[in-house]
Amino acid sequence: MKYPSVRRGLTGLLASFALVGGLSAQAAEPILIKFSHITADSTPKGQGALMFKKLVEERLPGKVDVQVYSNSSLYGDGKEMEALLLGEVQMLAPAPSKLEQYTKQLQLFDLMFLFDDVAAAQRFQQSDKGKALLRSMEGKGITGLAYWLNGMRQLTANKPLVKPSDARGQKFRVQPSDLQAAQYSALRAVPRKMAFAEIYQGLQTGVVNAQDNPWSNIYSQKYYEVQKYMTESNHAIGNYLLIANTKFWNGLPVDVRDELEQIIDEVTVEVNKQAEVLNQKAKQGIIDSGKSEIISLTPQQRDAWRDAVRPAWKAFETQIGTELIEAAQAANQSN
Repeated sequence: MKYPSVRRGLTGLLASFALVGGLSAQAAEPILIKFSHITADSTPKGQGALMFKKLVEERLPGKVDVQVYSNSSLYGDGKEMEALLLGEVQMLAPAPSKLEQYTKQLQLFDLMFLFDDVAAAQRFQQSDKGKALLRSMEGKGITGLAYWLNGMRQLTANKPLVKPSDARGQKFRVQPSDLQAAQYSALRAVPRKMAFAEIYQGLQTGVVNAQDNPWSNIYSQKYYEVQKYMTESNHAIGNYLLIANTKFWNGLPVDVRDELEQIIDEVTVEVNKQAEVLNQKAKQGIIDSGKSEIISLTPQQRDAWRDAVRPAWKAFETQIGTELIEAAQAANQSN
């Protein structure tokens, strides 16, 4: 009788098919990208994250699943970098100040009054030195993918800030950046490091009474409700670095990574184009609220502020690199 042998053979064959089927189903699971950020969906970064998700769903259906977590809903300022390095999220778009512990050169973007305008900042970011900065953290497990603009940063307070001496004694919220703190100390202000999600309450309770952010963040976070004056200082570029966990990024199938890079390039162009539109719309929203007075600085007044913070530049010049600072300053001169 050979039936038991045949039965065993069929059983083994069916088991093999089941195993192959199981592996195929497993292989068909989409690659998960958790994209966490701390701002509102209406900001340039928020819009960029949603645009990235939309294009990935259109072009890589079933292959990649993007989940966007905005407004610190998954991780806040203090935890998002740790989450990225542990692989608990795959993509972030933090401000450069959140990355200075991985490369001191990124402190360049915290130099107040370094760039004359957004166009100058973009010229530098698109230069060889700017692109090299994106790749400078790969040894630490962080891959830079793009610069996303968020407009120029503006000063806000409960008193008019026109001259550098007006900042004296003001308690300014700063990002976790020693350079930012040093510049406000040079203005004889009192810098206080504070997470983005805590700013409104800090202003409301008087823990801080001044801060700086692009118009889109000032409007979306409603700082105009607790700040009487806005100074259009355009004193620093509000930009983000779109980054990924290096092990995750390098481990992607080549065809998937190539398509994601193409999508990121397209989204970056659109984010940077929309940033100015969104910021001007936000500025108008603040004006329409009637709750804050907006003051614009003249070029001569901006020069006075630059001179006042320049001593702090010198203290960090070695860490950032003199050549890098000179390259950024050269970007102010359009060809």
